[in-house]
Amino acid sequence: MERRTFLNISGLALGTMMLPIAGNVIAAEELLTPLATKFKKTLADTALTAATQAGASYCDVRIGRYLNQFITTRDLNVENVANTESAGVGVRVICNGAYGFAATSDMSPDAVANAARQAVAIAKANSRLQTEPVQLAPVKGVGEVAWATPFKKDWRAVPIKEKAELLIAANKAGMDGGASFMQSVLFQVNQQKYFASTDGSYIDQDVHRIWAPVFATAVDKASGKFRSRSGLSAPVGMGYEYLDARPQDKIRAAGGVATLYKNSYDLIEDARAAGRDAKAKLTAKSVTPGKYDLVLSPEHLWLTIHESVGHPTELDRVLGYEANYAGTSFATLDKWESKKFKYGSPNVNIVADKTTPGSLGCIGYDDEGVRGKRWDIIRDGILVNYQATRDQAHIIGEKESQGCSYADSWSSVQFQRMPNVSLEAGKKKLTPDEMVKDIKKGIYIVGDGSFSIDQQRYNFQFGGQLYYEINNGKIGAMLEDVAYQSNTQEFWNACSATCDDRDWRMGGSFFDGKGQPPQISIVSHGASTTRFNGINVINTARKIG
Repeated sequence: MERRTFLNISGLALGTMMLPIAGNVIAAEELLTPLATKFKKTLADTALTAATQAGASYCDVRIGRYLNQFITTRDLNVENVANTESAGVGVRVICNGAYGFAATSDMSPDAVANAARQAVAIAKANSRLQTEPVQLAPVKGVGEVAWATPFKKDWRAVPIKEKAELLIAANKAGMDGGASFMQSVLFQVNQQKYFASTDGSYIDQDVHRIWAPVFATAVDKASGKFRSRSGLSAPVGMGYEYLDARPQDKIRAAGGVATLYKNSYDLIEDARAAGRDAKAKLTAKSVTPGKYDLVLSPEHLWLTIHESVGHPTELDRVLGYEANYAGTSFATLDKWESKKFKYGSPNVNIVADKTTPGSLGCIGYDDEGVRGKRWDIIRDGILVNYQATRDQAHIIGEKESQGCSYADSWSSVQFQRMPNVSLEAGKKKLTPDEMVKDIKKGIYIVGDGSFSIDQQRYNFQFGGQLYYEINNGKIGAMLEDVAYQSNTQEFWNACSATCDDRDWRMGGSFFDGKGQPPQISIVSHGASTTRFNGINVINTARKIG
């Protein structure tokens, strides 16, 4: 599984085939049948008792039921509909200072007790090689609590026929707009997660997420040239109401070149625009390489934040404990300890959080029973913190975990995963159109695209979906073949202005890979339209030499 495949929406066809949908195929009506809370608590107590009797000093139990529905369409045809269920129990323990983990899909008391004892046996074996004991930051038990994603319309109760008809209507709108081919997909996820621990927590969570990506391709039959444009929707932690477009949620891009969306999404409108834009790209002029002031929309900037701030401030990467998919990090502990490392300009304030409503990372508690929270990573341009779990907190002097533990399945062991990492909006009133007014030579970029970044998350190159030249304060013609190159510190220190919170909105990744064996996480990144001065732009169509 290539991480970049999932982040690049142009890989939707491949991505759909490679989704983590392991589990039983079930009828759609079975999606609405929950596990009883009393049953889950009984299983949890069984595991906790068996683990402590076997010698564990700590134990947590995750009972999960993971439901997915995926609908894929191409042009005017439905290609696939899948409803899947995966359910089971994962038990993590500490014994003799070492971790042990075991899981089972047999949700009987005997099987769960056996899994707990197996986890202890694994911990005892691991302890023979452990050089330092695991240190868990304290967490106060919360007793029996419940948390659920706030939503108004349960996607599980919406008929598949209605959803398929919406996707087909979007494809038709895209072809009417000028696309030769259209693809649209609907990803819907419900994670029913029950966590219990020897700290005294019994946490029942019901998490819902949805995403409706669309992809338009226009072909010039005479030349064989083709261009594409992906949809501008964001994956969200909401219900099906996200697709009930509301006029007040539409945002006008700078110069009126696109319609953007904040809290709901007009799939058909965006699909029509995608078809129109893909066709327009066929005749757009190719960019002249050089230094430009860049104006980056949140639909684009979220990915740059993800790669150049999100991953390099994951503490396990900083420490060199993790390098899969995204490498390690240039943002080493000495830079943080100095308290003066200029990650960016004073305009750059980046926060981590697990609380923003509608975000992919919004939860009540993480997979270690830690309450979701918010904290600074970069403040006034200075690196001030990282992302940590219970067993990492002491390394950076934190008295408690930042709540960054996540596992993508009951059968996967939890480890450090990225929370929402977002650029704060500017404090001064500023719209995208006002930001453009004093730019003599610039490029406005809307939507994410392909990217490349080195294994320390430092030197990079990013493309997008839509590019428009800025000449003497005005948005001009569409451009093509644009990518910008920089390094993380140079780029963020070139940040000269950020629009205010009226323009702030989230993008994000539904398929963020990490670990070995790999796990897939979800994460949102918020921003307002932001300006970066003097960034090197290359022409991706030109040959070198």
